[in-house]
Amino acid sequence: MKITLLLHNAYAIGGTIRTTFNLAAALAGRPGVDEVEIVSMLRHREVPRFTLDPRVRLVPLVDTRVGSDDMADPRFGEPAKDFPLAEKRHHQYSRLVDVRAAEFLRGTDADVLIGTRPGINVYLARFGPRRALRIAQEHLRHDAHGKRLRAELARHYQHLDALVTTTEADAAVYRTRMPLPGVRVLAVPNIVPAPPVVPSDGTAKVIAAAGRLVRGKRFDLLIEAFSAVSAKHPDWRLRIHGGGAERDRLQGLIDGLGLTERAELTGPRSPIEAEFAKASIVASASDAESFGMTLVEAMRCGVPVVSTNCPLGPAEIIDDGADGLLVPPGDGRALATGLLGLIEDPVRRRKMAEAARESARRYDPEPIAERYQLLFQELRATRTRRAAHRAFGRVRRRVRAVLRRALRR
Repeated sequence: MKITLLLHNAYAIGGTIRTTFNLAAALAGRPGVDEVEIVSMLRHREVPRFTLDPRVRLVPLVDTRVGSDDMADPRFGEPAKDFPLAEKRHHQYSRLVDVRAAEFLRGTDADVLIGTRPGINVYLARFGPRRALRIAQEHLRHDAHGKRLRAELARHYQHLDALVTTTEADAAVYRTRMPLPGVRVLAVPNIVPAPPVVPSDGTAKVIAAAGRLVRGKRFDLLIEAFSAVSAKHPDWRLRIHGGGAERDRLQGLIDGLGLTERAELTGPRSPIEAEFAKASIVASASDAESFGMTLVEAMRCGVPVVSTNCPLGPAEIIDDGADGLLVPPGDGRALATGLLGLIEDPVRRRKMAEAARESARRYDPEPIAERYQLLFQELRATRTRRAAHRAFGRVRRRVRAVLRRALRR
């Protein structure tokens, strides 16, 4: 069996890239899997930033490095037509990417094709061979997509074999709001392997956080909560790892609150586990998380997490009060209280750290790769039945359309 995973840009840094590399490596070692490859729509540097398992082949489609032949192709300067206009990455796509993606998918000999973002999943639905299993992964929440994009995805996703979300909550939303007859909709979490670092001993007076410095991550709320923490425990430090558009605003907030010597924006760090292992608590103040990779990465390092109970991932990752704490989104006082509770109770903190390491084993590569292989088997076995459901769904939609037109007359 040959498995191909399709990525936006395998040479960049991001959670989807990291988890795709992890899944590819886990599948490459499975019985019955002959070949695993990652196809990157774009390539902007010589080698990937993340380490790729040598058993996995990497195939770039369009080279965006200065001086490349692709940059001289006239189609490189034309806007994409097949990639959805409502997809937020549309501006990074060109007619050349459209053409290369279609050519690759029409000519592939893969048995399983897995897309990893909405626009690429549209490519997969339109150009992927019907003999192959075509699976869309959604690493963003259903509600993170705009109305126009959701409508376009519904038209194309109905032609796929499966839609995989990272949380059960998001899978339920898709089943309710985007009915896809004949398409298996299910949740499979991301792989987060055990890191090659010594776990935290819980003694460092450091709170860590990580992610893109954007408004939705609410690092401003975390900094404000830490201000209350620092007033009681001035020997504790906050380290926020990541880069993004909000850096200057957040630095201004740190300075304005008089936290310059206690709170630090360190910039991006990879691998992040090395930084988490230097902390005793990890915090997340996000308004929304499709999964919550950093939460699991912290738990794997033996660090308890204080996180907002935002949609959708944290509640499926953290057992509140056992291996971490959940607090209401947008509530800086509750976030500060949660942090203070762990700072002031080191025995509880250590117990949570131990529970977190054990709980995070759910995200080991083997059980998740096994779930994917079982999914492949199920999709093959149910192809005829699912095709019938899909056909019945088309008939039902046409009947409803006719009835709506009749009622308007």
